[in-house]
Amino acid sequence: MNKKFLAGEQFSSQAYINSQEKYEEMYKESLNDPDGFWGKIAEEFVWSKKWDSVLSEEDFKEGKVKWFEGGELNITVNCLDRHLEDKGDKVAYIWEANNPPLEDLEGAGRAEGAEGAGRAEGAEGTEGQGSVVRFTYKQAYEQVCKYGNFLRDFGVKKGDRVCFYVPMVPEAIFLLLACARIGAIHNVIFGGYSGNSIQERVEDCKARFVITANEGLRGEKKIPLKKTVDEALSEGCDSVEKVLVIRGTDSKTEMQEGRDVWLDEVVKSEYEGVCEPEVMKAEDPLFILYTSGSTGKPKGVLHTCGGYMVYAATTLKYAFDVKDDDIFWCTADIGWVTGHSYIIYGPLLSGTTSVIFEGVLTYPDAGRSWDMVERHKVSIFYTAPTLIRVLQKAGDDFPNGKDLSSLRLLGSVGEPINPDPWLWYYRAIGKEQCPIVDTYWQTETGGFVIMPFPAAYPIKPGSAGRPFFGIEPILLDNEGKEISENGVNGRLMIKRSWPGMMRGVYGDSSKFKEKYFSHFPGYYETGDGGRRDEDGDFWISGRIDDVLTVAGHRLGTAEIENALVSHEAVAEAAVVGVPDEVKGEAIYAYVVLSGLHESNGLYGSEDELKDYVAEEIGHVAKPSVVRIVSGLPKTRSGKIMRRILKKIARGESESLGDMSALANPEVLEELV
Repeated sequence: MNKKFLAGEQFSSQAYINSQEKYEEMYKESLNDPDGFWGKIAEEFVWSKKWDSVLSEEDFKEGKVKWFEGGELNITVNCLDRHLEDKGDKVAYIWEANNPPLEDLEGAGRAEGAEGAGRAEGAEGTEGQGSVVRFTYKQAYEQVCKYGNFLRDFGVKKGDRVCFYVPMVPEAIFLLLACARIGAIHNVIFGGYSGNSIQERVEDCKARFVITANEGLRGEKKIPLKKTVDEALSEGCDSVEKVLVIRGTDSKTEMQEGRDVWLDEVVKSEYEGVCEPEVMKAEDPLFILYTSGSTGKPKGVLHTCGGYMVYAATTLKYAFDVKDDDIFWCTADIGWVTGHSYIIYGPLLSGTTSVIFEGVLTYPDAGRSWDMVERHKVSIFYTAPTLIRVLQKAGDDFPNGKDLSSLRLLGSVGEPINPDPWLWYYRAIGKEQCPIVDTYWQTETGGFVIMPFPAAYPIKPGSAGRPFFGIEPILLDNEGKEISENGVNGRLMIKRSWPGMMRGVYGDSSKFKEKYFSHFPGYYETGDGGRRDEDGDFWISGRIDDVLTVAGHRLGTAEIENALVSHEAVAEAAVVGVPDEVKGEAIYAYVVLSGLHESNGLYGSEDELKDYVAEEIGHVAKPSVVRIVSGLPKTRSGKIMRRILKKIARGESESLGDMSALANPEVLEELV
């Protein structure tokens, strides 16, 4: 696809990065003078003590770096306290319950002791009714202080690890911020993981406290969060002393005496008032997030206070061009780094109004997203390609019936977006007026590292765009040599540190070096393959083991997948390589058919799809196997778990590795 899209004059005239010259000037400064560039940005925040140096690079080859060393701060002061004077009455969060709202409660807050999801102070209703609740910056500050005072009294101390297994409710976010305020390290575990996954993470970080809810609501389902926590803690997890339970529904819940307490029964009025923030060093830990690997235990990615704060706020500002009157909606869960950086910390640091949603964006139908955009006048919408494909498949009638005129920018996150859904997103949702910012980053990077700058360069559907400030991405060949020319593929590496980069694997410093810095010393290894086109734009081809060598030809699986999904019968596709005596590797494709073609039998044979790929790309890309399946294994953030598909294709289904991130285990039986 050679199409390029320029941002409109209205967007470009108001953009922070409004020209190629502006981008290049700032980018060069960020590389040539990182101390001056990031130091100037850091001055915008509140520090208890200014840093001695902006960047102290002890040994980047070992992953040892420090940002703003000597500086002292508390991130919640920058999220909340500093906004009180001029933005105290501005809405920080608009929370919408799982069920469509029957009421809209301005500034009511959530009641202590209220039963049922979505209940607010003074509201009548049951958990079957939804509501919208708004929290101003002043109200958010008061909630965080109250919870912070309580947690200190509860026994939580600076440096303690607190594990969260929670639904998307305001209490969860305010409790998380309360941990940061008193210096505790939070670790959020996505509320769909199994008891075994919780146990692994709790034991690895030796958490003293677990915060959960009795149940969560997702569509028509009640998620038994407390029951799953009980399973996790039934054997092992001896470090856990207390379990704090948010009342999400009015269902009967078993409570273990001496360990479990209801949040609404223990947080009383005496905890109201100022919670003095713990003074943290810039390199003190802020949070841990676990990422799953193909073998072994999940890795606890560690982020620190100062650099992460500066990077999360800066990436949000320039990636989404956030203005004071924007309504920003990131549809992620706070169990992922996207939720940390772009629901909690980034928006609050920027003084932005954000939408939080408890439920599922296809409930009660595929129009829920567009209902909410219309209802809350969302101006920036940030979601995953998986959801975009699902909503595209549902048809144009849903968005066409809604007023989406408030939107001015669209975003995508999680995996490269295929050109076809990109174009649908641009046309059906953005009405060809909204630039699409497709962000490339990882849990480990803390924030965006490559992204389009739509008012500086034309956007290309499927391209990740240009490096963010301070990021120096390079491509290496298989021998580890840098490839300087454009129009090439290679291993995507980052050549220098940046403020938001992870500082280690919690409790295992050797694993940090081994995983990210050992294979190609002197570079941070993303694990992804990439292409830099003739214009200098980057394209992400997927994990490095998703680049196949077929009869001497290097082929990105993403390119083959794009060809397959461009066929009218195909809804989704995933491609992996299998050993082949003649070709070295052969192409094995899993295909999910669109509902229309599947139900009416309008699709051709597997051989037809093989030939189609050969016509689209070339005979060398023709799959040896096309297997039609009902679904693909995905993580709970929507990424296809290609390593599982690869092992199944290679007959290695007995050793599938860590499965804790798998959202739909029911597909495995069919695949195996």
